[in-house]
Amino acid sequence: MLLSKHKKEGIAMTHLLCLGDSITDCGRLFSPDPLGNGYVKQLSVLLHAAGRHFSIENKGIDGFTLEKLLHNIDGWITACDPDIVTVLIGINDIGIMMNTRRTPQQQQTLMKEFSVRYEILIRNLSAIQHTTPSPSTRKLFVLEPFIFPWPQCYISWMPLLTQMSGQILKISKKYRAVFVPLQDALIKEASRVGMDAITIDGIHLTPLGHQFLAEKIYSSITERF
Repeated sequence: MLLSKHKKEGIAMTHLLCLGDSITDCGRLFSPDPLGNGYVKQLSVLLHAAGRHFSIENKGIDGFTLEKLLHNIDGWITACDPDIVTVLIGINDIGIMMNTRRTPQQQQTLMKEFSVRYEILIRNLSAIQHTTPSPSTRKLFVLEPFIFPWPQCYISWMPLLTQMSGQILKISKKYRAVFVPLQDALIKEASRVGMDAITIDGIHLTPLGHQFLAEKIYSSITERF
């Protein structure tokens, strides 16, 4: 069991840091609620309802690519020294590959750069895991990027997304991070309740979509702690 270094009013708190782009941000930059209005907020509700002593920080930023996340990560980790980190990043990188008239060869170059940067990110976040195991070892939860085939223009993004997911899974295994598969689960749920019930535009989620995502992350975390 992970023993937190953080305390609040004498209670040991597990500090959870959520990293990502607009899906994680979900309005938190322009909201009085620092957790935003999406899955991070709903995850917090689930954890506290279950009596879990978690403090949660949302560092998702609208428009972030992996490169931008890397530029900020060292300061955030030093400032809060989290016990658990979740990472959901990559769909904006796919957008750059698809929407900038890159050739297939150029897209593959960008994909290789993404993989290199992603490994740097996970290696830096999990550095503590390569020391002697201890109760304070940080745990990483790597969330699979996702997209919906609605509108149909996003169908052409699927091959690159599948390739990216494979690279992320490989890196996750290498650094003993927990890979949380989301693409197939979200598509299955959207097929059950309707695409427009889960996603507003094929990339971003509705409140129901965020709830589904929060429940998947909640299950992954509570299965291990």
